[in-house]
Amino acid sequence: MHYSITLTNGSTIESSFDDEPVGISMGQGDVTDGMELAIFGLKEGDEQTLTLTPEQGFGLRDEDNIHDMPLSDFPEELSPAVGLSYSFESPDGEEIPGTVISLKDNDAEIDFNHPLAGQEIVFTVTILGVNNAHINTEGASDETTQ
Repeated sequence: MHYSITLTNGSTIESSFDDEPVGISMGQGDVTDGMELAIFGLKEGDEQTLTLTPEQGFGLRDEDNIHDMPLSDFPEELSPAVGLSYSFESPDGEEIPGTVISLKDNDAEIDFNHPLAGQEIVFTVTILGVNNAHINTEGASDETTQ
C-alpha cells in the first residue's frame, strides 16, 4: 500500500507515495488500531482518506509521561538539547523514544509521549494488493496488505 499521514493543517508527517510501497500484516501492530480499522476490508485499487481522532491515531497526551532525568545520565557525547529526540531504555529493557522539552539546573525534562499524541491526523491510503494467504494457528486469516 501507499499511505500518508498529515496533520489537519496539511503538514505532511510521512508518506510513501513518492517512495516504495509498504506492506503491513493486519493484527500485528504494524499500524495503529485506528489506521488498521481504516483499511480493514479495502481491496486492491481502493483509496481512502480519513481524519482520525487522537485515540484512533497516536493516543492522547499523558502528562505522567513527562519525566526529569539528571544530565549526568546522558553520555558525554550526547549532550541533551531542547527539541532533540533520543532513544532511552525502559526499566524492562525496552527502547522508547523521548524528546527533550526543557533543560533546568542539572536535569533534562523528557517527554515520552508520541510526538503526534493528542493530535488529529489525516490518514490516506491506496491499496496496491492484498494477500490473504496467511493462516494463523486458530484458523482465522491474517490479511497482509501492500
